[in-house]
Amino acid sequence: MGTGPGCRTFGPGGSAFTLLAMGTPIHRELGLSDDEAESIERILGRSPNHLELAMYAVMWSEHCSYKSSRVHLRRLPTQGPDVLVGPGENAGVVDAGDGIAVAVRIESHNHPSAIEPYQGAATGVGGIIRDIFTMGARPVALMDPLRFGPPSDARNRWVAAGVVSGISGYGNSVGVPTVGGELQFAPCYSGNPLVNVLCVGLLPKDRLVLGRAAGVGNLAVLLGSRTGRDGIGGVSVLASAAFTDDAEVEAAKRPNVQVGDPFEEKRLIEATLELLDHHLVVGIQDLGGAGLTCATSETASRGGVGMDVDVEAVPLREAGLAPFEVMTSESQERMLAIVTPGDLDAVMEVCRRWEVTATVVGRVTDGGRLRILAGWDGEVLADVPAASLHEDAPLYHRPMARPAWADERAADDPARLPAPGARQLEADMLAMLADPAWAYRQYDHQLFLNTVVAPGADAAVLRLSAPGARPPAGPPERGLAMSTDGNQRWCALDPRHGTRLVVAESALNLACAGARPVALVNCLNFGNPEHPEVMWQLSEAIDGMAEACTALGIPVVGGNVSLYNESRGGDIDPTPVVGTVGVIEHLAPGVPTAKLVAGSSIVLLGPDGPGAVSLAGSRWAAERAGHLGGRLPALDFDLHAAVLRLVSSLVNERIVDGVHDVSDGGVVVALAEMAVSGGTGFRVAPMGGHAALFGEGPTRVLLSVPEVRVSLVLERAAAAGVPARRLGTAGGDRLVVEDELDVGLEAALSAWHDTLPEVFSLARP
Repeated sequence: MGTGPGCRTFGPGGSAFTLLAMGTPIHRELGLSDDEAESIERILGRSPNHLELAMYAVMWSEHCSYKSSRVHLRRLPTQGPDVLVGPGENAGVVDAGDGIAVAVRIESHNHPSAIEPYQGAATGVGGIIRDIFTMGARPVALMDPLRFGPPSDARNRWVAAGVVSGISGYGNSVGVPTVGGELQFAPCYSGNPLVNVLCVGLLPKDRLVLGRAAGVGNLAVLLGSRTGRDGIGGVSVLASAAFTDDAEVEAAKRPNVQVGDPFEEKRLIEATLELLDHHLVVGIQDLGGAGLTCATSETASRGGVGMDVDVEAVPLREAGLAPFEVMTSESQERMLAIVTPGDLDAVMEVCRRWEVTATVVGRVTDGGRLRILAGWDGEVLADVPAASLHEDAPLYHRPMARPAWADERAADDPARLPAPGARQLEADMLAMLADPAWAYRQYDHQLFLNTVVAPGADAAVLRLSAPGARPPAGPPERGLAMSTDGNQRWCALDPRHGTRLVVAESALNLACAGARPVALVNCLNFGNPEHPEVMWQLSEAIDGMAEACTALGIPVVGGNVSLYNESRGGDIDPTPVVGTVGVIEHLAPGVPTAKLVAGSSIVLLGPDGPGAVSLAGSRWAAERAGHLGGRLPALDFDLHAAVLRLVSSLVNERIVDGVHDVSDGGVVVALAEMAVSGGTGFRVAPMGGHAALFGEGPTRVLLSVPEVRVSLVLERAAAAGVPARRLGTAGGDRLVVEDELDVGLEAALSAWHDTLPEVFSLARP
């Protein structure tokens, strides 16, 4: 560590409790509590030096250790007949049949994106891609659930534009298509946007490799970019601190944001997959949060071995980096491969051809110690049990408390609000029509020419095939469907039931593409865990997710927890986001999407009586009436499972021309979205007022059905025990709900295409 005024240089015997000039203990400066510092001393039997303390600080950070959430995450169902790899590795992996496996992972880059939107989002994309090809999978698709503050604020527009540009710049350059996601705005995200990134990869099952070291005497080879100062302390400084209004403080955090190089990542992908194809790697791990400290300690700990690391062998981007900087830097596009000495020359040759830097920086040892050396025969700079960094992090049972205002808010039913007139109903519907394609058009979704259903549908659909996998036994082509979903309005009212509804909606989105859900990953975005109300929200949301996934038979194969999402003293609304993947067994041409076809009948599947929907937590109540209160509608898991089976069968048999789940905005907004997508109007029977038009509830799907098949659809629904009724007919140039609403198709198209470009001052393409 470099010296400066009031700053002590720490050697191996330095104390964790030595004070800085300002009187602050160094462990607190690094984000460790007094109790945590004392635990480290007990583990080591002595005071840690500065390097050791820095290593514990990043590994015991909330981002790496999940110290506030691990006790709750254990309640999630993680087993299933198709699960090959569950939580704990770089990505979850499920068996998709025909020798193909699917790797899936979701991560957050919320705090970096708030500080430096372009690089924060770009490196979020790069990091999630590495999680996937680390498992031996070729990354084939990205999805980006994004949430920002209201676009009326100039800074929110700047953040949103920078994030979208960062996703586009990195994803398009590295060559992985972005096939969908979410784009939402709410006041609680001002100052603290949510930038979640999901990646899916495909691999032959026999190429699967895990992130663990094995074989005493094997070598740890660092692949990829040189190490610099960018990102030092990112996981502890950014992911465990609230945002303030102090511009100087926020600017000082910018060096903690990593800088990405997508072209280096592309070379790293190809080199890594070739190494795995030739079985030249025993284990491999990407260097993300906590950098080399994380990769070395986790691979050693998982393998039950130790590792010696020569800090002086690490290739540097700039001279003068101290050992703690080298070990905690989060410089991007780096991997750590465990290689046998006999395969080293072959590994180096592969890396040379792909122009990827490869350097031996460590050796696998017995005894379980992670030692950091200044040269192979030099001074021992750090000596800690590898498992103590990875497995022995604190586990907190933080206080939990149901918010005092919860009962009052639940009793505040928005149904009591004055009913809007016809003109207001029409204005409300148009105000909730906004095509997120202004963002999607900046992303290339056709890379690999593998995308069957493009962004904008309920779920994206890809062809299911993996290079090197044996071909399917029969002629039918198979597909992979993907969806990301979240709803902070529901979860703010009732985090447990709201999360149940989110999982149910995500599964229904897959059914609308004809897919059977096979796995789910989650990104749990919450406020400050030191607030008992936030911990209650997190615990409740996890229980709701566990209940829904168990009831619907969807295993949770991985996830991410992002805490301390707060700014200006306020926590964000609880925002659990789920990414769900499903398999389509027969990918026939012409997958129905969310559109109406002129001349077809419109059929509503699912509950349709009193209590089926509610304005509580609805988009209409929040955005048009400024109201958040009431009780969410019930969810019948048996009925929902029946609807999933019925909808996927109707889609796969091509009985329907269009299909769309009813979610944000209620049935009238869903109808309008189908109308603008299909370029045709509709006429339906009266709905029963604004609560029926805009109310939201689970398990409901709109179908565009050829007239000759309406009887068949109703019969199939009755046989499945699913309520169904014909609403009306598609056609014409007006969107009509009889006696309630009448809007021209041209006005709806204008609102759909122009709303977001106008608020972001972007020209309509």
